Amino acid sequence: MTIIKINAITVPGDNGDELAGRFAARAGAVDNQPGFQGFELLKPTDERNTWLVITRWVDDESFQAWVNSPAFGHGHRSEAERAGQPAAPHAGISSELWSYEIAGGSLG
Repeated sequence: MTIIKINAITVPGDNGDELAGRFAARAGAVDNQPGFQGFELLKPTDERNTWLVITRWVDDESFQAWVNSPAFGHGHRSEAERAGQPAAPHAGISSELWSYEIAGGSLG
């Protein structure tokens, strides 16, 4: 059963490119985690300011193992922090984690 985790991040209008750039800079960082199936960053196309980070996992245990791993902490530090510099300001002003399982649909 696939578990879908959605991080809904509220991003001020002028910070969207910064958020996208930060995700691009760490592209592939989660790809080799056991149970990981895929990732998407969704940018709003209307007046909303909530970006969605969607990840798919084999099960919740795989997701929790990644969240509790050193790789998670490393991947969520900025480039500046990884280089020993002060952290850059957050691109988002708040976030909320949602969890879903697939109840129906089609892949066509």
